[in-house]
Amino acid sequence: MLDFSGLKKKLKKSVVGFKRVKLSILGDSATQFIADAIRGMGIENALDIVVFEADFNQIDRQVLAMDSDLYQFNADIVLIFESTHKLLQKYNKQISERARFAENTIAHVQQLIHTLQNNTSAKIIFCNYTEENDSVFGQYANKVETSFLFQHRKLNFLLQELATHTNNLYICDLSSIQNTIGKNHFWSPSIYVHTEMVISIDALPYFAHSVVQIIAALQGIFKKCIILDLDNTVWGGVIGDDGIENIQIGQLGIGKAFTEFQYWIKKLQQRGIIIAVCSKNTESVAKEPFEKHPDMILKLSDIAVFIANWESKVDNICKIQKILNIGFDSMVFLDDNPFERNIVKENIPEITVPELPEDPALYLDYLYSLNLFETTSYSDEDAQRTAQYQKETARVVFQKSFTNRDDFLKSLNMCSDTKPFNDFIIPRVAQLSQRSNQFNLRTVRYTENDLKQIMHSDKYFTLSFTLEDKFGDNGLVCAIILEKQPNQTLFINTWLMSCRVLERGMETYVLNAIVNTAQKNGYTTLLGEYIPTKKNALVKDHYKNLGFTQTGNLWQLLLKYYEEKYNFITKKIN
Repeated sequence: MLDFSGLKKKLKKSVVGFKRVKLSILGDSATQFIADAIRGMGIENALDIVVFEADFNQIDRQVLAMDSDLYQFNADIVLIFESTHKLLQKYNKQISERARFAENTIAHVQQLIHTLQNNTSAKIIFCNYTEENDSVFGQYANKVETSFLFQHRKLNFLLQELATHTNNLYICDLSSIQNTIGKNHFWSPSIYVHTEMVISIDALPYFAHSVVQIIAALQGIFKKCIILDLDNTVWGGVIGDDGIENIQIGQLGIGKAFTEFQYWIKKLQQRGIIIAVCSKNTESVAKEPFEKHPDMILKLSDIAVFIANWESKVDNICKIQKILNIGFDSMVFLDDNPFERNIVKENIPEITVPELPEDPALYLDYLYSLNLFETTSYSDEDAQRTAQYQKETARVVFQKSFTNRDDFLKSLNMCSDTKPFNDFIIPRVAQLSQRSNQFNLRTVRYTENDLKQIMHSDKYFTLSFTLEDKFGDNGLVCAIILEKQPNQTLFINTWLMSCRVLERGMETYVLNAIVNTAQKNGYTTLLGEYIPTKKNALVKDHYKNLGFTQTGNLWQLLLKYYEEKYNFITKKIN
């Protein structure tokens, strides 16, 4: 990770073409260096973060006064940082209320959050409180409800609970950062006394990294897939040479490190991260531990794409990318071999290739420190992602048996369920908007709260689409938001679609449904817009290919001339 000096040097770099994000920083202590670090870390991650930095100790003033500079700036994201040292000062003054200090503090935090939500559309990042024991009770503080340590820990728990039940509120875990790098590295008492800085220069990059990861995830920039080498990465030893009985895995010696590593990968898979295998091995030999070794935590059912052969790993990773249809920048490649890592990095610069330590016992702590898999959402459907991609792999293999694309599509027996948004669908639509970068015409990101407002508004029509075929259910794959405009016109505010279902006729099926909705409600014209980004060139000619005519920056379709487009998708009968 870059140090603070390196982050400041980044500020001189051009940000042309970077995603622009407006960030307000509110703190109860000095935040100038925090702002510099976040901007530098943003540039490191191709984000142009434009910062409004309020005067320190002006959090309440900026949030509660509607004429404040905060609201004039109109940020996309508001970062609130309250230090434990100022928290302790407040605690010291509240002698009679110390037993309720955590509840009173969280009530005030809640007021700030609700005021922001009622007056802006900004997402909110709130920093939790780094641990501090004032040593009044020693370790007995853990049993004294009025102690600062007890109230501080309770406050962090209440903050987690608040975030769980509050849309658009995200926690930056400063407490974990301090635990990781150590309190002596996190802050300097002498610097705090003279400058009001409560985070040390050495700790600023870690803080900035955490904040920027959340910001990036809110912009749809995050890792979706982890690709695994096998020998000396997933297990110790070389399966082809040592045999299944001699690979190192289980609870003895270094095998314990590989078992714990597998548990971590398994949890990522259960969270929705796609797991793939890329190994130089004979396929049957490489699969044997997954099928027969009693200590294997990972099973073949956990692997979305399994490629084991003697071709180059670069070529095989490209095959995996084509099957999954996600960007290389959404992928992480883990391999114990420095030579293989360097070859992949040189040929696929977008992919993330961590420099695993030589000692497998250090793998997990190193990977934990990178925090590669930040997210701002989670749904039950994430747990089904591996099965969906396994089915996609089967479709790819099945398609190779056809020489005619129409014959292949017809054989899939596809059907779709189309319905307006509802409370059950909204979490998946929100997630689709966060994850979809390639098939996203205007690259609009939505939270669940945003979508609920749209769903209940009379200014919009909404449509959602599932897709099933002979291989299984893909779940919700497309979301449409149509905005009512004058002159019997509907504007396609949002068209999101999963890249997993491209080239199956879903685009024309969706357009037929949009036209049907428009005509039933008396509309005669559709307008669409394509806003280019680095990732959505895939849909540059989307409206042109569907028969729209370009008018300035928009695309127009007159419905009186529209003829329903033929495809091989039928309406699902419930």
